[in-house]
Amino acid sequence: MNKSNRYANKQAGVTLIEVLVTVLIISTALMALASLQTRALQYNSSAYLRSQANIIAYDIFEQMRASSTANAVVTGAAVVMPDVDALAAQLPAGTGNVVCAARVCTVTLTWSEPTQSQAGDNMENTTFAYASRI
Repeated sequence: MNKSNRYANKQAGVTLIEVLVTVLIISTALMALASLQTRALQYNSSAYLRSQANIIAYDIFEQMRASSTANAVVTGAAVVMPDVDALAAQLPAGTGNVVCAARVCTVTLTWSEPTQSQAGDNMENTTFAYASRI
């Protein structure tokens, strides 16, 4: 009987250490999952803004094509430029520019989106350029 009591006293507190190690591992895993979820949301937002920029650029080109087929193909008149800044304003701090040379036009859209860096939360400018023949 003395032997079993002696071994029981040596193992007292081992379960508490196991629980503390388990809590440490689980809390680290949960922090990693939270960071992963935050990054996934950031990338999803960035992809959404790029999709919107693509739609806006396509809309600008379609407006230019419609105006060129209506009045510029036969007469050689200049292509009517749509209100690029109004369309680009759909993006956060969005601006737009259209440059045409020899019936090839390039639409450039720039907007600002939040990024996470080690220095803190910053805003980063993203540029989307799309070229097409009108």
